[in-house]
Amino acid sequence: MIRVLRIINRFNLGGPVYNASYLSAGLGEGFETLLIGGKHEENEGDARYIPEGLGLKPVIVEGMQREVSFANDRKALREIRAIIREFNPHIVHTHASKAGALGRRAALKENVPVIVHTFHGHVFHGYFGKAKTSLYKTIERKLAKKTSKIIAISNEQKKQLSEIHQIAPAEKFEVIPLGFDLARFHENSISGRSAMLERFNLPKDKIIIGIIGRLVPIKNHQLLFEALQTIKDKVAEDIVLCIVGDGEKRTELEHASETFMNTSVKVKFLGWQKDIENILPGLDIVALTSLNEGTPVSLIEAQASGTPVISTNVGGVVDVIDDGKTGFVVDSFNPIDFGEKLLELINSKEKREKMTQNGWSFVKDKFSKERLCSDVKELYIKLLEEKGIKK
Repeated sequence: MIRVLRIINRFNLGGPVYNASYLSAGLGEGFETLLIGGKHEENEGDARYIPEGLGLKPVIVEGMQREVSFANDRKALREIRAIIREFNPHIVHTHASKAGALGRRAALKENVPVIVHTFHGHVFHGYFGKAKTSLYKTIERKLAKKTSKIIAISNEQKKQLSEIHQIAPAEKFEVIPLGFDLARFHENSISGRSAMLERFNLPKDKIIIGIIGRLVPIKNHQLLFEALQTIKDKVAEDIVLCIVGDGEKRTELEHASETFMNTSVKVKFLGWQKDIENILPGLDIVALTSLNEGTPVSLIEAQASGTPVISTNVGGVVDVIDDGKTGFVVDSFNPIDFGEKLLELINSKEKREKMTQNGWSFVKDKFSKERLCSDVKELYIKLLEEKGIKK
């Protein structure tokens, strides 16, 4: 039996928890996986229901917190090392930055044979100042040298990490896109619209735009507000903007939404919603305005549900949208440019319907959880064999 210790930053709503959970539950016979990670923060949705729904019992590492803290980080490192000694894994696979830094250090100190790290995104752009970013790059480069394989979740991300940020040479990377349970989004794409509109008291005769994610600076919600301001007098139909999520910027965004009073745009804050598959059918368009992304889950799920998407061109976005066929990728952070493409979707029902038809075909195999588990399992076996360990 091959034992895999899987470590994630924290159990908050988002792609890393879904993918770590699918991998922990879906590798099949011959693999035993223990999933550990930090707690979600107060302004984030608690996502432990995701692994628990798959029959997993995730372990909370109390010291693992988002912010850098010498005391907490040391505590987390001790906790992880103790877990490694007890579980005795053949593989330690870390997901995202904090888990990658602490988990890989612990694995190296405990002489784990195979160490794998997945970059779900990165903090080398849009998060910190120049000095702090440089420090994090130095840490990642040192860890990369002692990592068996680094997984990039898109070709674009691999290019950024290897060529632009020079974290490791290209041959150190394996590109394995994320995977999800997309069938539930596709199955609910038609029948769920009326139920969603009724649930949130939304009008049936308006264009409903959704933006899904944490209300934090990196998600750049302000760009969508500014883009809507540029087109509010040009839209053929009134608009309701549904903001799904919560976070530190909520109060500021609520104040900003007041500028739409007495216009064709209404803004509604829905907070965190666990059943996104029941939210998406009520949306005509899903937007993403981030300054930085890995592989944005909301765009993949939206296309699976048949909802056209529009996004800034960041991270792996170009790998998850068939530009012009399932949605639009906007190259600039200029609200006028973003607004023009958004207006094109709002004012053309025919274009939206065509994108609806294309969405499921584009994502169904490329981003399935079955493909994800198969790809990672194949990589594990290869790395183990290089160490003389047979499954």
